[in-house]
Amino acid sequence: MLLTKPEDAEEFTVHGVLFRSYSRSATGAATLGAWQAAFPPNTPGVPHHMSVEEVFHVLSGRVQVEIGVERAELLPGDAVTIPAGSRFRVSNETEEPATAWIVTPLGMNFTIEGTTNTVNPPWAQ
Repeated sequence: MLLTKPEDAEEFTVHGVLFRSYSRSATGAATLGAWQAAFPPNTPGVPHHMSVEEVFHVLSGRVQVEIGVERAELLPGDAVTIPAGSRFRVSNETEEPATAWIVTPLGMNFTIEGTTNTVNPPWAQ
């Protein structure tokens, strides 16, 4: 059984967002990465382009999501699928924290808009 308890999840912070990794190669996963993201109040999103499809499910709070030119506010229980290659941004424009559960295929990477640098986030490898 590949079990990761909250206290065992490895943590990474990028652009003010805390990522808690639950499923990745280092925990024994073969194909899927899954993590929880915690967005502090008033956290602006950083536009980036995903290499693979991603599922983003809001657990608490409210976040504003942009995919291409579309924008939506997501509430707890809402989920959105981000197509591979799309421009994607998540912001928390509220005074309350927000959390989300995210799943991608392992090996996911992204490019921050306006750069040529590919980021291989450790929580998704």
